[in-house]
Amino acid sequence: MESSVHEFDVIVVGAGIMGSSTAYQTAKRGHKTLLLEQFDFLHHRGSSHGESRTIRTTYPEEYYGPLVLESYKLWLQAESEIGYNVYFKAHQLDMGQETDRVFQAVVGSCRKNELGHRVLAREQVEQEYSGRIKIPEGWVGLVTEHGGVIKPTKAVSMFQTLALQNGAVLRDNMEVTEIKRDEVRGGIWVGVANGERFWGKKCVVTVGAWTKRLVKTVGGFELPIQPLETTVCYWRIKEGHEARFAIGGDFPTFASYGVPYIYGTPSLEYPGLIKVAVHGGCPCDPDKRPWGPGNPLAPLKEWIEQTFSGVVDSGGPVATQLCMYSMTPDEDYVIDFIGGEFGKDVVIGGGFSGHGFKLSPVVGRILADLALSGEAKGVELKHFRIARFQENPQGNVKDFL
Repeated sequence: MESSVHEFDVIVVGAGIMGSSTAYQTAKRGHKTLLLEQFDFLHHRGSSHGESRTIRTTYPEEYYGPLVLESYKLWLQAESEIGYNVYFKAHQLDMGQETDRVFQAVVGSCRKNELGHRVLAREQVEQEYSGRIKIPEGWVGLVTEHGGVIKPTKAVSMFQTLALQNGAVLRDNMEVTEIKRDEVRGGIWVGVANGERFWGKKCVVTVGAWTKRLVKTVGGFELPIQPLETTVCYWRIKEGHEARFAIGGDFPTFASYGVPYIYGTPSLEYPGLIKVAVHGGCPCDPDKRPWGPGNPLAPLKEWIEQTFSGVVDSGGPVATQLCMYSMTPDEDYVIDFIGGEFGKDVVIGGGFSGHGFKLSPVVGRILADLALSGEAKGVELKHFRIARFQENPQGNVKDFL
C-alpha cells in the first residue's frame, strides 16, 4: 500500500478556476483534498489567466440566471474569507435587434427568472450613457444591475490560497497520465508523468482544453469538446475621455448580439484602454497552438467606430492577449459523472464554452456536491449531462436558434 501521505478523500485534476474552486469547496467542508496541475500554477496556457472576465445574468437559456445569482453570493463569500476583492461591480448592457430571436430570449429569460431589467429604445440607450454608446436603427438595449468584472488570475490565486488555508495539498507540474479504479479496496488511483501515484476516494476532472484527450484516455469515449484559441483586444480611449469609460462610474460591461457577437468591459486593468473582443476563435490543439493571429479585426474596428462615436481609437488594438475556449456544440457545460466502471467516483467539469468563469464558484460547489454526496443540491443538471450528446450529437436543442 502507498504511504498515507498519498491518500486523499478527493483528488482534483486541473488547477484552473474550476478545479481551484472545487478544491476550495471540498477542503472547506473538511475533506482531505489534493489539487494537481500539469503546468505551473497560474500559467497562461489555458482559460483561467488574464486581467478581466465579465459577469452577467443575461442569458437566452433560462437555466443560467439562477446559477449566476448564486455565484454572486459565493464570490462575495470567498472575498470575505480572503480579505481582498476580485469582483468589481458594474451594470450590464446587452444590445441587439429588437426582432432578434436570441436577444428576445435573453429578455424573456430575465422575465422568467424575475431579474430586474429595463428595455431601452435606441434613443434611450444614447441618453442613458450620455452619448458614449450608440446602437443602430432597429436595435434596443437591455440594462440589468447584475454586471461587473472579475480579475481571473487573482481569482484563481484566491481559491488556491483558501484551499491551502483549509488544509488542501497543492502540487503543480504534475501531468496526470492515468486515472484507474482500485479494484481491491475501491476508490481511484491517479498517476502522474513523473511516476508518482495518488489514491483518492473520489476524483474530479477539470482540465479545460485537455478534457477531450483525458476523458478518451480514462473513460474510453469521446466528448465533443473543441478547444479554440481566442484573442482579447484592448483599444485606446482618446485623450480626455478616459474617465468616462472607467470602472466604478456608470459605464457598463456590455454585449452586442450581432454578427459577430462582441463583448467588452469598462477600463480597469490598463488605464486608458477598454477591452472589446469577439466571442469565438480558431480550432486548435492545446499543445500545438498557433499563438495568433486571432479573429479578424475588421468587424471589431467597424463596431467600435460606430458604437463609441470615434471616442475610442478604432485603428487597431494596442494590446492583445490569447486565451482558450473549450467549446461544446450547444455551448452548454459538461457537469456529470464519467460513469462506466467508475460509477460516481469520477466527476467531470468541462466544455465551459467561453462563458464559464463567472460561474466558477457555483460550478465548484456543484462538482464538490457530486463528488462527496453523489448529487448536487438545489440545481437541475439535465442540460449539462454527457448523455445529451448520445441523444443528439449537437446537444441541447435551443428553440431561439
